[in-house]
Amino acid sequence: MRLSITGEHGRHEMENLAIDPGRSAGPVKPGVIEELGRFVVESVCTVGDMALFTGQMLLWLFTRLPRRGVLLPCLYQIGVQSLPVVMLTGAFIGMVIAVQTYDQFRMMHMETNLGAAINMSLVKELGPVLAATMLAGRVGSAMAAELGTMRITEQIDALRALGANPIQYLVVPRFLACLLLIPLLTLLADVAGVFGGWYFATRVLGINAEHYWNHSRNFVAMYDILGGTSKCFFFGAVIAIIACHRGFQCGAGAQGVGRAATEAFVFSFVAILALDFFLGILLNELYRLPWSVGL
Repeated sequence: MRLSITGEHGRHEMENLAIDPGRSAGPVKPGVIEELGRFVVESVCTVGDMALFTGQMLLWLFTRLPRRGVLLPCLYQIGVQSLPVVMLTGAFIGMVIAVQTYDQFRMMHMETNLGAAINMSLVKELGPVLAATMLAGRVGSAMAAELGTMRITEQIDALRALGANPIQYLVVPRFLACLLLIPLLTLLADVAGVFGGWYFATRVLGINAEHYWNHSRNFVAMYDILGGTSKCFFFGAVIAIIACHRGFQCGAGAQGVGRAATEAFVFSFVAILALDFFLGILLNELYRLPWSVGL
């Protein structure tokens, strides 16, 4: 039966529907299956859009490198301005590891092996992961907020109107800066962590410095340092891609900018942990190969 909403008859029908709720089922709340399906579809669309975004960025990267005047401000913002917080983070990581592991080593009368545990943990896992997480919070959120603000103020559209490609002008320099500088910043964080752990272990806990460094040299190999550093190239690439993509997909208003910055950090953090897991498995398998025995 068709319901006519025109004329007097339609008005009476609408009033009857409002008076008698039983005649209308009303809005149906989405169920769990519907919410799950919507989440899956949105996730697949986001991943696909990010893959296309990455493809365009790589195409411009290999086609035309950014100019020096565009790249240098990104290098300064990502590298130089992040140096104090990264060094401070690395130093405290080394000291925290020394505090947390000293009692266990003392129970086994292996206090002099503390240096091996601190330095191995730093260069292989904690240094790269925590430094990348810190940079995702500082650099990634800042890039997403900056590009999101440019998005809602139509500066990105203005670049297109002027004939410039926003991805080539805005994304490629930030990607190169993160790819090149985040591994260097991680190495500096490792150095700060090594000396922070050494200072606390030898000056506060009273461990012999010579034994501290001897055990570190015996247990920490060059392959561990190279493996931890190689992870940072992937971490830097992921941070730049996610942050720039979230900034380009920013919603309207201040709420959209805040949401873009939050999503940039959360997505980057999850991606860093996932990459660390798979890269750790890959590096362990590569270490078993014959050519890596001497490293």
